[in-house]
Amino acid sequence: MGVFMVERDLAGISMAALAGAQAAAIAQTRGTGTRYLRSVFAPGDGRCFCLFEAPDAAAVKAVNEAAGLPFKAVVPAMDLPSPA
Repeated sequence: MGVFMVERDLAGISMAALAGAQAAAIAQTRGTGTRYLRSVFAPGDGRCFCLFEAPDAAAVKAVNEAAGLPFKAVVPAMDLPSPA
């Protein structure tokens, strides 16, 4: 399993629509071996970065496509924990 970052351009999205997109992504992971970890959203310019744990990038792409969520890229990433 690895960690993958999904880059999205969600300029102009409402907070309600953003919450719906997050819920859709989480729902699509069920039974896939892919797990949603967290997202970071920059409302000023609409950039959104979502982290998933998955066997490969193709699994993350499939989850996001099934959820109907747009993305610019899916790349391997490192999930760095907060220092203690």
